[in-house]
This record gives sequence, structure tokens and C-alpha cells, in this order.
Amino acid sequence: MYRATRKPVDTSETSGSEPGTPGASHRTEPADRTGPGDRTGPAAADDPTDPADPSGPADPPHRAGWRRWAMDTRPLRVPAYRRLWTSTIVTAVGSQLTAVAVPKQIYDITGSSAWVGAASLAGLLPLIVFALWGGAVADTMDRRKLLLITNSGIAVTSVLFWVQAATGLGSVAVLMVLLAVQQAFWGLNAPARNASIARLVPAGQLAAANALGSTVMQTGQVVGPLLAGVLIPVIGLPELYLLDALALCVTVWAVYRLPSLPPLAGATARRAGVREIAAGFRYISAHKVLLLSFLADIVAMVLGMPRALFPQLADTTYSPWGGGFALGLLFAAIPIGAVLGGLFSGTFSRARRHGLMVIGAVVAWGAAIAGFGLSGNLWMAVVFLAVAGVADMVSMVFRGAILLSAATDEMRGRMQGVFTVVVAGGPRLADVLHGTAGSAFGPRAAAAGGGILVVVVMLALAAAVPALRRYRI
Repeated sequence: MYRATRKPVDTSETSGSEPGTPGASHRTEPADRTGPGDRTGPAAADDPTDPADPSGPADPPHRAGWRRWAMDTRPLRVPAYRRLWTSTIVTAVGSQLTAVAVPKQIYDITGSSAWVGAASLAGLLPLIVFALWGGAVADTMDRRKLLLITNSGIAVTSVLFWVQAATGLGSVAVLMVLLAVQQAFWGLNAPARNASIARLVPAGQLAAANALGSTVMQTGQVVGPLLAGVLIPVIGLPELYLLDALALCVTVWAVYRLPSLPPLAGATARRAGVREIAAGFRYISAHKVLLLSFLADIVAMVLGMPRALFPQLADTTYSPWGGGFALGLLFAAIPIGAVLGGLFSGTFSRARRHGLMVIGAVVAWGAAIAGFGLSGNLWMAVVFLAVAGVADMVSMVFRGAILLSAATDEMRGRMQGVFTVVVAGGPRLADVLHGTAGSAFGPRAAAAGGGILVVVVMLALAAAVPALRRYRI
């Protein structure tokens, strides 16, 4: 671990400054702006992955026709980011093959959905622990090296999944151990991967880079399960694990081609331990913009993610359409909306008021979920969920950009570790909350009430603490 030479400015205290002044709200990171400014020394000038200008290529004053609406692809002009993003295309689908294969195999062995749920919990604890620790590790060592180690570990785990399935071992305990190991590697990998983006693209393109990455991941969540459903009867379940392992080999090669991403010059190395993890949480509590960006996601997901209600709604409210058909549509609607939002992210990815975009997106999410709960018609419900997916994409893009731009580089790994825990844990807490509320008040009332709560709580937070709504890049 190491420490910066200057303390970052808390935007909650400087948001009233005029642009261009030392305390202006758009300058939240005084000493280590992302992009080429992060790397110093002779090698930096010769690095072909460095953008020529820290602020990024100038935007054209007008984009003609459909290009004004289409996804902003400027970050793909940076070779290093393009390699990272291209590898994500492959692994986004491959990871979903394993995500389908594990619960399917456990159910085939046990015939019990309870065991499937227990396996999910078995993977959650190591994910939380290693994501927090992985964030601290990512702030102490070369992030490229950490990505090589963790991606290789995930690939080996996928091979072991294939071996146990191909040999017909039939052990739930082995599956749960392998799942826990895989989630631990992923927890170590995600913070380093996300934190690296700010070292590969200019600050002005962070939102666009996040839109590109999020769109690929959401597309994987749609295509991967559908592909798994088609492939299982054709090639068998064990081969899904093998395909995921092969896809991860592509990722390892892409990471190998990245430039070195060591701690910045001027920082002092420390060990990654409990003290550094605690320092990350203190950093969040001291910077209102960062704290509110996490709270915004917690509010949206815990109060407003209704997926636990989908089976009951499909079986009761939308039963005339057939329980299986309705259930599939409900689960697919949010990811499809998120993909559409990503494809048309040119409409919002150039916005500078990142804080207002997060607030607006969370409020829109809550309103759409409330509309979903009030819908008695399946197709209207799907439309509302798709709109919620678009809002979720906008929120992901700008929350991610805020974490990369408002934190110093020595803290970005830990911020991404907490981000990983919030993203993974929020929906699981929502499952408990909405499942309980659905049993007590009915699924439609629980969904509508949760959406309304999201709107009220988010607007109250925005009014009470102005730091987020004033934040701009």
C-alpha cells in the first residue's frame, strides 16, 4: 500500500466554487488525475496505450443523425482498453455458462431447490471477504499482474468444474467448494479490473468506457443463459465448464498484452491488510460524493429489486400466459432494457453532471418498478421492467465513473472492492426483503411499495446532502 502526496478535496465542501478555481466541484482529485498523468518517467511517453491528452479527444460539436444516439466508442481507440473490453465480450458469455451449469448440476444431484440456494450463499461469503481484501491488494501491487494471477485461477477452477462433471463425481460438497474458490478469485479480480480503467482512458471518457463494459456484461446475462439452454441437450453439461475455461484463456492473453499498471510514482508501498481495508471505509465516510454513490445503489437495489417476486407473479397474476413463459419474460426484461440503454448510451454518456445523472436514474428506476407493481398486464409489466433496466444502466455508468474520478488512484482498488460487495449483496438482501413483503402484502403491493420507497428515499438523500447533485467531472 502507499499514500498520496496530497489529500483529495472533499467535493461536499468545495461544490460551491466557480469552475476553474482550485476548489471547483469538477476538480475532485487534485494530484492524480487519471489517464497519462498517472504514469511518469521516460516509459510513459513511449507507451502506445496512453491517450495523447488527459482530457481526451475533443468531442465533435455535432454528431450527425443516428450517431448522436449510438454508443460512444471513443475509449476503444485506446489499444489497451480495447484489449480489456474485447476479452470481456468472451468472458461475459462464458461466465454465464458456468452460472447456469452449477445450479443445474446441483439440482440434478439433489432434486432440491434448497441446495441450489445454499450454494448461492456458499459463494457469497468468499466473494465479500476477498472483494474487500482484493481492493486493498489492487492498491499495493501491479494491477496487471494481479489480473493475470486471478484470471488464471478462475480458469483453473473452471477446468476443475469440468473434471468433476465429466468424471461423474456427483458431489455437492465438491461443487460448493469449487464455487467458493471461484468466487474468491473473482472477488480479487473485479476491483483490480475496474480500477484499471481509469489508468487506460482519459477522465472525460470514463462514463463511455463504463457504458461499453456494462453493456457487454448485460448482454452476456441475456445471451449466456439462452446459449446454455441450447447447448446442454446438444453437448452436455460438463462441456459448458470447458467452454468457460477456454474463454478465460482469451482473457488471460488480453491481460498479458496490457501495459504494466504499478502503483503510481511517489507512493510508498504497504501491506494489504485489515488496516488498509478499514482506511478504505474511512475514506468513503470522509467523502460524501463517494458515500452517496454507494447509498444510491443500496437504495435502488435493496428497496427496489423485485426479482424474488417474479415466480409468484408468474404463477398468479400472469398465469393466463403460462407460468414458464411469463417467468422467462420477467427475468429477461431488466437485462434487455439495460442492453438497449447501453446501445443508445450516446444520449447520456457525455454528460458532465454525473451526480445528477445518478439521482435521476435511481428515481427513474423506482418509478418504473412502482409502475411494474401496479401493472396487471404482462406486457405492460415487461415494458416497465425494461425501462427500469435502462435506468439501471445509466446509474451503473455514472456511479462507476464517479468512483474512478472522485477517488485517488491509491484508493481506487478499495473503492471497487466495496462496489463489488454492494453490487453482489444488494440484490440478495432485496430477495429477503421483497420475499417477506410479498408474502405479507402480496407481490404487486410489495413491488409498487418498494419502487415508491426508492423515489422518496433517493430524493430525500439528494435534498439533505447536496454533494452528489453538485458533482460534475
